[in-house]
Amino acid sequence: MATAASQSALAKLPAWGKGLVGLGAVLLTAGAYWFIFYSDTSAKIEGARRQQKSLNDELAQQQQAEATYFADRDELALREQRARELNKVLPPDAETDAFLSTVQTASNAAGINLMGYAPLDEVGQNFYAKVPMRIEMSGRFQQIAKFAYELGRADRIINVENIELSDPKVVGDEVILKGRCLATAFRAIQPKVAPRGPAPPGSPPPAPSAGAK
Repeated sequence: MATAASQSALAKLPAWGKGLVGLGAVLLTAGAYWFIFYSDTSAKIEGARRQQKSLNDELAQQQQAEATYFADRDELALREQRARELNKVLPPDAETDAFLSTVQTASNAAGINLMGYAPLDEVGQNFYAKVPMRIEMSGRFQQIAKFAYELGRADRIINVENIELSDPKVVGDEVILKGRCLATAFRAIQPKVAPRGPAPPGSPPPAPSAGAK
């Protein structure tokens, strides 16, 4: 009966009244739709946009970190390569065995007869030390000259000086000489760390080590 009364009341309304009622119903339905569906979807879209921006920022940071890592890795590899090359030229130790091996290789390449060798005491300088070796040999003049040349071509810095030639002997069609020289290699000297001086008055005492009690 209530529904019939409502329909009877609606039927009695003029046309403009019915239009207002219809418009109100449409607006009420649209408002409910917006509140229930659109506002929730809009919030989800906005949240997704914020999440996407955060992910893009994180990706950019990761890409920058990756680029920095590769740059540091390449620089480290270059420094290690330079260090290896420097160690060949100027090793940190005397490496007497390697020095002697270089002398023997040069003598084989030149074809001389290596008669003897005697390592001498090091001579210290400011940033490097001399590692001398007295060498005795025999051979033709060209062979002795090539021996000195081969030592100069070694990766390690080796100077040949004080060459003495003596006792020439004719062997067949060749003149064989005895030779003596001083071959000097070098090694790097690591800089010494200056000892820490006494603490100024009023400064706190140094912190104890981890194992101290």
